[in-house]
Amino acid sequence: MLAETLEGVRLSPSKRATYLRLVLAALAAIVAFKTFWFARWGGWTDRKLADFDAFHIVAQRVWRGDLDQVYHFEALLKMQMEAAGGATGFMPWTYPPQYDLLLAPFALLPVGLAYLLFTAATLALYLAVLRKIADVNFAPVLVILFPALAITIGAGQNGFLTGALIALVCLSVERRPLLAGLALGAMVIKPHLAIAVGVYLLATRRWVALATAAAVVLASSLLCTLLFGWQIWTAWLGAIRESASYLEQGSYPLYRMISAYAALYEAGLPANIAFWGQVTVAGLALLAVLIGTARGTSSRFALGIAVTVSVMISPYAYDYDLPMLGIGLALILPDLATLASPRERSWMYGLILLAGAYGLLQSARLAVQVEQTADPSRHFTPAIGGFALMALLFLLLGLLWRRTQPAPASPQAAQHHV
Repeated sequence: MLAETLEGVRLSPSKRATYLRLVLAALAAIVAFKTFWFARWGGWTDRKLADFDAFHIVAQRVWRGDLDQVYHFEALLKMQMEAAGGATGFMPWTYPPQYDLLLAPFALLPVGLAYLLFTAATLALYLAVLRKIADVNFAPVLVILFPALAITIGAGQNGFLTGALIALVCLSVERRPLLAGLALGAMVIKPHLAIAVGVYLLATRRWVALATAAAVVLASSLLCTLLFGWQIWTAWLGAIRESASYLEQGSYPLYRMISAYAALYEAGLPANIAFWGQVTVAGLALLAVLIGTARGTSSRFALGIAVTVSVMISPYAYDYDLPMLGIGLALILPDLATLASPRERSWMYGLILLAGAYGLLQSARLAVQVEQTADPSRHFTPAIGGFALMALLFLLLGLLWRRTQPAPASPQAAQHHV
């Protein structure tokens, strides 16, 4: 059984060391390979753009003084075509201005070196905080997360950064609420991934952390307004509205998404039905947070539930956001042995593996089958990752429901009562 195999690793120091060496060596090899790829060395001079290319383009516009143009999709498409040297798939930009400011220094480096610095630094931070939380479970968690880590490295995405920020919230919330608030406030770069943790802090009355996070958001927003002008906010809101229409039309690579919306839409449901399906899943995810904090679970387990369901709230969630789920898994693992059966734990691990591996395998398949000039998003591929996370959510809700039910009275106790 998968659970027994993975959990047996933590009992053997030699196995843990072997697994760690293999996973870390594989991650380092992927980083090295993608550095050459992003730098366009060797045979990759005519490669297509990837996510970090979009980061680098936006960073350059910060210095050129026309950052608001990246939120106008027609202008952004021209920038991306210019960077690609011709036709390219379009990558809309809907990040808040705070993330643009964070990216600005990377424009001072060539794209390959910028990718290496960004990915290596955020991956190292993520692994450090994950190890702190997971302890002896570090190796099995890395094995379960490996597909998600690989695809995050491959795209040059920010899943390690957001995962590390949420991990810092978890590590600091009990004794260093100011630091927890700073980390949560920094999640303004991807606020939809911080909703569940914010609800947890609200439910547990962590006022110092919440106030600090609010102060970070306000201060950073003021700084962006001073640097970029008021128009940056209207441009950003306009991009969000336009991206919503893209999502409704299925113009994103939905097979890479892990949201209920993407899963239901690709299954053939109309956009409005898929949207209400997403609303339902988001509501159930937040219900899981409230049940976990209300009674019957440890604070670590309740916080782990909040982090785990964080990637289930928004319709706009990708497989490269899954490193955050790894933080949640590391938090709940110590309690899972008593709360879940080996079969249930095997299903949980398998679903996380599936959610991370599916987009990676489909991307590889489409790269082989689809011509270089074609758009892979036009080729129908179901969004299995969303179904995997919905199943994981229902498993977690089942565990919480059982945990909050009173134990049945023994026959002897019933007779004594009578």
